[in-house]
Amino acid sequence: MNINWYPGHMKKTKDLISNNLKLVDLVIELLDSRIPYSSKNPDIDKLISNKPRIVIMNKSDLSNEKANYKWIRYYKSKAQPVVLANSISNIGIGNIINEANRAVEEKLQLREQKGIRNTSIRAMIVGIPNVGKSTLINSLAGRKGAQTGNRPGVTKGKQWIKLKGNIELLDTPGILWPKFDDKNVALNLAFTGAIKDEIMDIETLALKLIERLRDKEQGLLENRYNIKIENDEPIEIMEKIAFKRGCLLKKEEIDYTRASHLILDEFRRGLIGQITLEYPEDIKNYD
Repeated sequence: MNINWYPGHMKKTKDLISNNLKLVDLVIELLDSRIPYSSKNPDIDKLISNKPRIVIMNKSDLSNEKANYKWIRYYKSKAQPVVLANSISNIGIGNIINEANRAVEEKLQLREQKGIRNTSIRAMIVGIPNVGKSTLINSLAGRKGAQTGNRPGVTKGKQWIKLKGNIELLDTPGILWPKFDDKNVALNLAFTGAIKDEIMDIETLALKLIERLRDKEQGLLENRYNIKIENDEPIEIMEKIAFKRGCLLKKEEIDYTRASHLILDEFRRGLIGQITLEYPEDIKNYD
């Protein structure tokens, strides 16, 4: 599966981040807790340089709890502030505000020494498409300040939003990188919906996901669809699921496209289970 996607607005967003970085005190980097490595844009490190940063592992309700804490320990070992969040349920919102104040505490103290008081913390939020940025912003603001949607690319341009805790946030559209050199990274992004389904073969993608779940989370797959997996190939597992869920055409023929959409949708919504697709120990040379 060859995935190579770099729309023009991605370059514009990269330039926007670079040009506006001098305006902010803090960068909030939003990751998908199911794929913390794959959802981390390597360009971000180069762009923000030594600017204070908080890592937010969003959608933590959809990922494996033990994996969540492994990733937290990993980031803490790097002296990187990290917060688990579920922006839909407002989980972790208070911790994000506390960490933001802590990250720029010295800078605020210096401002006070210069007689500058009651200044807002200016922050920039960055992350790949469909990682939940707009929903998180609305939770932090306590109101609907940013557009939200369940498709990548809803946020279109730059906007400042007033948050709780005396924070002003510069929102930016989601940003991907020019190409995916790592096949697993590309697949993980596709599995979670960071890449639009229209640009790839949905049936092949669903089969790849079934293969991954068969090898890593077979019990969850069996329980969700009430099937038994023995030495089945992914296509055989898909056929079993299709029969169980009635994804059939006339004469009992399998509707593979319908079954593929169903499996991907239920994975993304967490209906198959709380699943993490990558752990710190799985990632070689991950700094």
